[in-house]
Amino acid sequence: MENMKNYEYVVVGAGIAGSCVAHFLKDDNVLLIDRFNDVAQFASGVAGGFLSPLLGKPNKFKDLVTTSLKFAVDFYKNLDENLIVQKGVLRVPIDDEDKIKFEEYKKHFDFDSIELEGGYFFKIGSQVFSYDMCKKLTSNIDKLFNYDVKHIYKKEDFWIINDEIKTKNLILTTGSDIKLIKEEYINIRAVWGQRIDISTTTCIDFNYHKECSISTSHEKLEDDLYKVSIGATHHRFDGVLEKEYKAFENPDLENLSNIGYTNELYKKDTLELLAKANDIRTLNDVKVLKKYFGPRASSFDYFPLVGNIIDSKKTLNMFPYLKNGTYVKSDRFIRYENLFLLNGVGGRGFVLSPYLAKKLVDFIKKKDTLDDEIVVDRLFKKWVRRLK
Repeated sequence: MENMKNYEYVVVGAGIAGSCVAHFLKDDNVLLIDRFNDVAQFASGVAGGFLSPLLGKPNKFKDLVTTSLKFAVDFYKNLDENLIVQKGVLRVPIDDEDKIKFEEYKKHFDFDSIELEGGYFFKIGSQVFSYDMCKKLTSNIDKLFNYDVKHIYKKEDFWIINDEIKTKNLILTTGSDIKLIKEEYINIRAVWGQRIDISTTTCIDFNYHKECSISTSHEKLEDDLYKVSIGATHHRFDGVLEKEYKAFENPDLENLSNIGYTNELYKKDTLELLAKANDIRTLNDVKVLKKYFGPRASSFDYFPLVGNIIDSKKTLNMFPYLKNGTYVKSDRFIRYENLFLLNGVGGRGFVLSPYLAKKLVDFIKKKDTLDDEIVVDRLFKKWVRRLK
């Protein structure tokens, strides 16, 4: 162990979640690791970086999104106001039934709005340049790219990575690939999808969201020609096949065709996005500039996973009657020492990650508490009940 590189913190996964965690640890001895050759090379690089309110009746998830959105917009602006465009978002009902829901939700809006074009315009709506923002977040961080973490284990007071790196605190922000966590109750599903960048002579003044999102014309390519982002499609495939074909390690179409993401589906997604976008605004003289695809990491209840990981084997050995439904306080569960995660941010990664990363770092360093709805305990309890 004497020859190993030694860190106080190691963050595995350089998407928006890992980039935010590393940023909040930037004054410490921290290393950010990723298997790809740069930050935001998978799901976070695919993301359009849209920041938009969640509409609906009051509930805990909506409260979390609202709190995170307020935090994220201020956070990104303070970090680099050139990497966030805040021109608002127009939320448009999909159909008459959806329009009725909008009217019901109106009294529950968490942000000021005005009626516009048959929908509601929210000034807080923004777009972040996803790759550039992750790059900025990690600009002063030690990074190790093209490095695949094959195995981790605890020895004495350290977590050992590939028998080459040791760290006091290990934080996993690996998104859809959760192979490093040997716990059945940590169940993350990959939601694959595509985003496209186009050029068009149609100038878009603000973001739109209906069945897809359209960005404002955030870049003028030449006279009367603008760059616009459109996203995103949604597909779920067989999780076993994803692992068998290592879809998370080799995300090219030839490899992904094995799990169902065929070249035909890839082309169909592009046409679908263009059709849905034109249903919102007529886009003239369109040319597809670039296509992006990748998997968003989502939990089965859509809430993120933040904090300590429970050791299910040791916890059940200590409290075998959990299987019978006997109540045990969560603070008595046995957890992996100094092993943490931030995962399951889904399609709202750029909204949720700054707030959740700050909460996680304050939990680790200041012993602050985490809200019940975001810790892994809820998934563990649900999994235990199925063991009867």
